[in-house]
Amino acid sequence: MNDSQLLRYSRHILLDEIGIEGQTRISYAKVLLIGVGGLGSPAALYLAASGVGQLTLCDDDTVELSNLQRQIAHQTEAIGQRKVSSAVSTLQGINPDVVYQPLAIRADAQQLATLIRDHDVVLDCSDNFPTRYAINRLCYQLRKPLVSGAAIQFAGQASVFDFRRTDAPCYNCLYPEDSAAETLRCATTGVFAPLVGIIGSLQANEALKLIIGIETGLHARLLTLDALTLQIRTTSFTQDARCAVCGTAT
Repeated sequence: MNDSQLLRYSRHILLDEIGIEGQTRISYAKVLLIGVGGLGSPAALYLAASGVGQLTLCDDDTVELSNLQRQIAHQTEAIGQRKVSSAVSTLQGINPDVVYQPLAIRADAQQLATLIRDHDVVLDCSDNFPTRYAINRLCYQLRKPLVSGAAIQFAGQASVFDFRRTDAPCYNCLYPEDSAAETLRCATTGVFAPLVGIIGSLQANEALKLIIGIETGLHARLLTLDALTLQIRTTSFTQDARCAVCGTAT
């Protein structure tokens, strides 16, 4: 770590839980972030500022005027641009030392598997159940830790599925794919701007702790936040033996 990096990350290094060793781990980490919208924007900003070695951004969408109310990685001049390109432009201004890999694609299962295999931590910042289930299944199969977040209206949630642990529950344990879960979309139901900032920042928080090796966190716990009342609740959960993805029942 050179003098400039020591100064840039000095406030991390001063923390006993991180220090030089933890910051070095961050600098070598490869993080995959899927979705560069409301959740992905703050997550990417803090991961870049913290100095992750490589940050891969995957999103096939373009920036629209209605995004700017909450997707803080994008600026007005970026309307019409690919979100991954817009985000990288912003992130490079924050930390040019990070290697950014923008992928303007909606990854299929094979592409997702290759991407997940090549990264240390995966952040699911997507906005639909099919993508969440696909990411969850592949992270489980490849034993890659997954940080999940979601936000709609005034309700947000975050959880960690550390598949490096053999007894780790998965996203499907919480929300079985065969259940009739309703997908609410920001375009039709709305979302409170600061809420996605809070949840996305929590995702970055948990990803960095996974990289550093800090054990305390949201693994096998669901954090829910009501931004109207500021009620925060965390609930522990365990692996469902009947889960179609990670269950042990035969």
